[in-house]
Amino acid sequence: MLQNYVPILIFLGVATALGSVLIGLGFLFGPRRPDSEKLSAYECGFEPFSDARMKFDVRYYLVAILFIVFDLEIAFLFPWAVSLGTTGTAGLIAMGFFLLILVVGFVYEWKKGALEWD
Repeated sequence: MLQNYVPILIFLGVATALGSVLIGLGFLFGPRRPDSEKLSAYECGFEPFSDARMKFDVRYYLVAILFIVFDLEIAFLFPWAVSLGTTGTAGLIAMGFFLLILVVGFVYEWKKGALEWD
């Protein structure tokens, strides 16, 4: 029974070893030129706020929701496309309903103005 897991363990061992070697090489041979700009704290590409409890614009959260919507769409479309021959019409209708729900979320964000940048 455990012989079935040997290839997985070999793969994990090789991946761990290769990752460790590459990180070690980057650490050993990478340039180290710290300056004040590199060592400064930053958040999302802009200067840090004075208060960590400051409220964000709702469009920030709407863009995050939009990313999740399209990320989930792609995650479900690939397996569906592969198995479309076996799922038939029922699978096509189910995916159409799923995509319709995603389009409703996209239209909601569009109407809220989350896609317009100032």
